[in-house]
Amino acid sequence: MSDWILYLLIAVALAFATSSWWGVRRLKALHIRSTVAGDSYDSGLAQQRVAVVLNPIKARADEARGMIHRACLAAGWQAPVFYETTAEDPGFSQIKAALTGKPDVVLVGGGDGTVRVVAEALAHTEIAMGLIPLGTGNLLARNVDLDVGDLHASVQTALFGRQRYIDTARMAIENSRTGHYSEHVFLVIAGIGMDAEVLADTNAGLKKAVGWLAYTEAGVRHLPGRRKKVSISLDDSPEQIRNIRSVLFANCGLVPGGIDFIPQAMIDDGMLDVVVMSPRSVMGWLLMYVKIMFKHSGKLPIMTVYRSGRVIIKCPEPMPTQLDGDTSGEATKLTVQVEPRSLLVRVRGQAHGSSAVMR
Repeated sequence: MSDWILYLLIAVALAFATSSWWGVRRLKALHIRSTVAGDSYDSGLAQQRVAVVLNPIKARADEARGMIHRACLAAGWQAPVFYETTAEDPGFSQIKAALTGKPDVVLVGGGDGTVRVVAEALAHTEIAMGLIPLGTGNLLARNVDLDVGDLHASVQTALFGRQRYIDTARMAIENSRTGHYSEHVFLVIAGIGMDAEVLADTNAGLKKAVGWLAYTEAGVRHLPGRRKKVSISLDDSPEQIRNIRSVLFANCGLVPGGIDFIPQAMIDDGMLDVVVMSPRSVMGWLLMYVKIMFKHSGKLPIMTVYRSGRVIIKCPEPMPTQLDGDTSGEATKLTVQVEPRSLLVRVRGQAHGSSAVMR
């Protein structure tokens, strides 16, 4: 190899590294400013009525129950009221019952599915939601900067932390083949296509053993596959026809493993980041992986990101869907709509006048 070719390759590598470094710094600063450090305020409540929707089969459920109960009593409040989910009901009747007691805050002890159910009931109310992450992904907790491994800190934040408004999103699922129609709220990332296929095909035993890493094994098996034709309409723009493997709708972008999948996705900007993925081969997936891991800001034709408040997807044949990591059936039409600043969530930062309660 001649010297000038070697110098050219070195220059290209340095340019790539520099642009990556600058893009990461810029996007990281923007992400922290809005997603993590959004405006929060003191609840102003000296006394609080606390309801807890708890999944009792989670590994640390009993420990969480004890911490919450002791913290409320030490603060001089009424004892918290607990509502346990079941295998048949992930929280629908429990949050309905909890709201009859007119709580000031509802704590959610469970996984992403339970959080979604409670959030749907609390959206557009002034009742705050406190997060006690006990699941595998704990997606929303990660995106509001909770330490998902510190149960005591999460309880303290849920009870005594500050609070802020975040966006939610609603997805209407229609299947013309079966006549099925349903609407669901999601908080982090929903999608249609391969991402939902991977979730449906993840080995339950492996997931229990290694947590979110189990999705990687299923993802590798689903890399080969054909693209499918869909129409996409963003806000009031004309439909565009695309061949896709997956389309994601991101309210925010941090996923397990510390990966900021969509750094520009802000949880409080009143917009969704719509990611259209259309790789033809394993090499295409590899290029996308490199872009995501290095947070490179350069454009990649097989991974297009749009910003929109409302998205409509139409499919000639039913395609699987998912909401915050839970499968949600097949659809021939999706309508996804952001609901700006519709949910009040407790976040880190001790409220004025409150005192931390020891274990």
